[in-house]
Amino acid sequence: MSDRTMTRQVLLFISVLSLSSVHGQVSYSIPEEMAKGSLIGNIAQDLGLDIKRLKSGKARIYTGDSAEYIELNKERGVLLIREKIDREALCGQTTPCALDFQIILENPMEFYSITIEVTDVNDNAPVFIKSEMKFRISESAVTGAKFALERAMDLDVDINGLQSYSLKPTDNFILKLQNQPDGGKTVEMVLQKPLDREKQEHLSLILTAIDGGEPQMSGTVQIHITVLDANDNAPVFTQGIYKASLRENSPKGTVLISVRASDSDQGSNSKIRYSISNSQDGNHELFEINEDDGGVRLVGNIDYEKARQYQIHVQASDDGGLTDSCKIMVDVVDENDNKPAINVMSKSSVISEDIKAGTVVTMINIQDPDSGENGNVQCAINENIPFIMKSTSVNFFTVVTDSDLDRERASEYNISVTCSDEGVPSLSSSVTLTLQISDVNDNAPVFERSLYEAYIIENNTPGLSIFTVNARDDDWNQNARVSYILEDSSVNGASISSYVSVSAVSGVIHALRSFDYEQIKDFQFRVKAQDGGSPPLSSNVTVKIMIQDQNDNAPQVLYPVQTSSSLVAEMVPRSADVGYLVTKVVAVDMDSGQNAWLSYKLQKATDRALFEVGLQNGEIRTIRQVNDKDTVKQRLTVVVEDNGQPSRSATVNVNVAVADSFPEVLSEFTDFTHDKEYNDNLTLYLVLALAVVSFFFIVSIIAIMSVKCYRWRRERMFYKSNGNLPVIPYYPPLYADVGGTGTLRHVYNYEVCGTADSGKSDLKYVRPYSQSIISLDGTQTLPHAQRDTLINDNGDNQQKPPNADWRFTQGQRPGPSGAGGPPEMAMGTGPWPNPPTEAEQLQALMAAANVSEATATLGPGTMGLSTRYSPQFTLQHVPDYRQNVYIPGSTATLTSNPQQQQQQQQQQQQMAAQHQALQAQPSEAAPQPEPPKAAQTPASKKKSTKKDKK
Repeated sequence: MSDRTMTRQVLLFISVLSLSSVHGQVSYSIPEEMAKGSLIGNIAQDLGLDIKRLKSGKARIYTGDSAEYIELNKERGVLLIREKIDREALCGQTTPCALDFQIILENPMEFYSITIEVTDVNDNAPVFIKSEMKFRISESAVTGAKFALERAMDLDVDINGLQSYSLKPTDNFILKLQNQPDGGKTVEMVLQKPLDREKQEHLSLILTAIDGGEPQMSGTVQIHITVLDANDNAPVFTQGIYKASLRENSPKGTVLISVRASDSDQGSNSKIRYSISNSQDGNHELFEINEDDGGVRLVGNIDYEKARQYQIHVQASDDGGLTDSCKIMVDVVDENDNKPAINVMSKSSVISEDIKAGTVVTMINIQDPDSGENGNVQCAINENIPFIMKSTSVNFFTVVTDSDLDRERASEYNISVTCSDEGVPSLSSSVTLTLQISDVNDNAPVFERSLYEAYIIENNTPGLSIFTVNARDDDWNQNARVSYILEDSSVNGASISSYVSVSAVSGVIHALRSFDYEQIKDFQFRVKAQDGGSPPLSSNVTVKIMIQDQNDNAPQVLYPVQTSSSLVAEMVPRSADVGYLVTKVVAVDMDSGQNAWLSYKLQKATDRALFEVGLQNGEIRTIRQVNDKDTVKQRLTVVVEDNGQPSRSATVNVNVAVADSFPEVLSEFTDFTHDKEYNDNLTLYLVLALAVVSFFFIVSIIAIMSVKCYRWRRERMFYKSNGNLPVIPYYPPLYADVGGTGTLRHVYNYEVCGTADSGKSDLKYVRPYSQSIISLDGTQTLPHAQRDTLINDNGDNQQKPPNADWRFTQGQRPGPSGAGGPPEMAMGTGPWPNPPTEAEQLQALMAAANVSEATATLGPGTMGLSTRYSPQFTLQHVPDYRQNVYIPGSTATLTSNPQQQQQQQQQQQQMAAQHQALQAQPSEAAPQPEPPKAAQTPASKKKSTKKDKK
């Protein structure tokens, strides 16, 4: 076993012992250049994994984007070298060099990080970039002179890298090494013995670079030294003064002359270099000299007008620093290199088209810096224009009109003035003069096309710009200002202005509505273009708009017809062969073009292996022989899809009955139901509807019962009162204040029919009355002479008939002003109205039931009205002036004098005694009379009708 193999095994053993304690991570160390298939380590043992786990987990190596140098043998659970590893190619000079990768397992998913350190092997020798190095050293070089040498390169690192240098022979030079901050070393060759060219003109040395590897490797380079001669002779020019001529504007790079000098020395001392020495004259910017052959070239621009002669001082020097000089005289030859300059002294920018011929429009001055023939200038203008050029004096010219102008032929003129000198070659310059011609409105606008056609996709957004019409007018300014007008026309009975609009300025046509291809496919209208001249001129053009179809309509299935009330099924006999035509799905699409191209696909089927649908014709055919095992009920769902973008589709359900007789089909299809999803949705909707209806029904029943209970309670309170209701004295029912000075106006009279249910009470408004009195039924008017006949026969206390005139005085009227009264009123003998009838008493009792809550706090014999009944609710009987009066809707109380209050209390006590006497009688002798019936009002009639029905 070789020493190198032993070393690798030792390193591998040490690496395995130094496994990372972290779970799932293993490190190895191997030398580079191991052969393919070499063993790195037992990864299964090192990771504590079973080989079966590697196989079942599909173990694999993941290296990312880097090359795979390692492979995993799952049969043995070991890592092997897949490709030979070159440490220098992998890591370069980086140390340590590590190769990281992961081993991934599945079921369950795990991964382990593996690090392999690649150690360096001394497999690269030091190498010099150049194969040889050359030096030229003068024989006069002093001892101790240093000459830097190129360093060698070694791709290996650490001890295997470059370690030392050696130089042989060492007769004249020795080697000196210096350490650098970056760890490298500089190599210098130091002269330790003077050179003598006469003894030895060439020297050859060997420089060797040695590394520290085992075995040790080295590289060499040969150094060639040429000993130069010492300089003891100066260069000498062949002439002291050189002469040359140069034409101005010569191109750069033109060679003027070549100067030459010689040197008697040999070798490098005889090599001469040439240079221009007079840099202060600026000649170095115009001329340059070849330092090797002495050729002088032009590098700048030569102008005869600036300088006609140049002097160039040239110096020759050898390598030893000895020099000589000479002078070059350069004569410049003039050339015609200046163009004539055209200066416009005066010009007219705008002229009228009716200007007279011979009018001066422009004056020009010409200048040429050249002299002689090069300065003689001739000028001319372009042809075929109504202008000519005349010379007035030397270098002065004018441009005049030559004929009548017409702006319709040319709205402006560009006059090109060209001036040329007489030089060779001739130089010229030109200038363009622009003249505007004022306009007269004699041209109508002209459209670019005789007919405009534009396309717009349906379902467009209102306000969308369709396209632009454009008309031009050859006139100028206001006369050429075009306005666009939409001519009135109709499309399908509607004005064209409801379809499109035209911008008066830009001619942009906008859509004012969203178009529908199915309703209108195209329409046309006319647009008028009118200029702004006086009078204005105009022209018309026809515009045709074509609507493009858009896939906005889904296919509609015509057959089979889908109905919810009846079930339609196609019959297929069991003897049907392959390709039997079951039915055909017929569908149409309102769109056009490819949007109406329909394709048919089978989406769902009870037995997909039995039927197929024609892609283009929608025919449903059998794709195999029908057998007895096929179910009778077959349901197919066909999707009809158009070819639009995006496409739209519709579905149709086709029921197919596989049977030979109609009774068999009928028995099978009697229980044919819809899809489960449809049934589930229908059941859900029915349950929700039933719950909502039940909820509202229960709420309605509760509301009705509540109202019935409330009304029943009110009625029970009324009938069980048995005369215990508050006693309401009788007051004049037809009271009217004729004086017009009291708190109540006499010109209005209100009649209220009150019931136990205040919601059914009636209010009657009667016109104003004078001194006449209305009868109880409100059908006739009685004068004062007949009111004595209205006497209540059932009254127990007969009152005195009223006087012929019972108007009240100011003291007797209700209110604060009636504090005092006549003596007969204090004694109870004053005028008093007739007693009430039974109907009037019932109305009073019913009104009292409605206002019992408001009168509960009042004293006996006092009547009040709650503010919630005012002003809509008012009793028919006006309160007596001898009582307190409560005005509905007000907090004011009108109180009578104390005598009137005492009289009211006495009357109330008498009525209470009568009431108690009636209650004391036995029920057998005199049954309790029913409450008197009031005159029926509309509200009371309705209530009585309901009671009679009950």
